[in-house]
Formats: sequence, C-alpha cells, structure tokens
Amino acid sequence: MSQRMDYNAASPAGAKALGTVHAYVYQSGLPARLINLACLRVSQINGCAFCIDFHSQDLLKAGLSVEHLVLVAAWREAGSVFDEQEKAALAWAEAVTRLGDRGVSDEPFEAAAAVFNEKQLADLTIAIGLMNAYNRLAISFRTTPLAVAKHSG
Repeated sequence: MSQRMDYNAASPAGAKALGTVHAYVYQSGLPARLINLACLRVSQINGCAFCIDFHSQDLLKAGLSVEHLVLVAAWREAGSVFDEQEKAALAWAEAVTRLGDRGVSDEPFEAAAAVFNEKQLADLTIAIGLMNAYNRLAISFRTTPLAVAKHSG
C-alpha cells in the first residue's frame, strides 16, 4: 500500500502539538522501556505497522531481548518474562485501548494503581492515549513503516 498523505507536512502545527505531548511523556519519569512496551502493545491491538516497527526498533536498540519483544502480544502467558509493573502497564494499555461500550473495568485499574502512583498512572494513560492517536493517523494515511521503506529502496 502506498502512503495516502504526509500528515506531518499537511498539519505541521498539529504534528508539533503531538510532539510536545510525546516529549512530555518521555521526560515524565516513567521508564522509556515501559512507555515503549505499552505503546507497542497499543499498536499491536490497533494493527499499526508503522508504530509496531518504530517501537520494536526502539526497544531492541535499548537492549530489550528479542525473546522479550516477541512475547509482548502474549504477555499473560509469558510467565516471569515481564515484571509486575510491566504486566500492569500492558493490561492498562489493553483496557484503555479497547474501551468498547463498557469503559475500563476495575481489575486493570486496581492492578495499575497498585504499582503506579497517581501521577505515573496519569502519565501512562496520556502515553496510551497519544499512541492511539498516532496509530489512527498512521493507519488512516498509510504511513510506510521504516522497515518497508528500507527494503523497498
């Protein structure tokens, strides 16, 4: 599939506003690895190839093992590969992304609230909401994943 349009070029002020939120999230005090794991899971749920590629590459560059990376989609069955904070963040990312008509149940909130303070949980939720926005932009306008561009050229 070819890219429909470059939303960054079409709306530079909008892209800059999203970039400001992105910068905030990564300086919020949450570990970058945790943010990237949550963003990767959101992107897997939404089927965003560009963002899956992007966050996978960031995680690998930061030293995450391939075994850890490939188990993100099945983290519940991965035993002790993920720590309690990562499990809570992944469950929260899934719940916030899959809102449906029932909202977010108490179980993922309570799990997240048990390992994150209120600021951390708010910042994690901002990161998840931002990732959902980025996914919708990249999917809608068919942003070409970097891996695809690399293999096409």
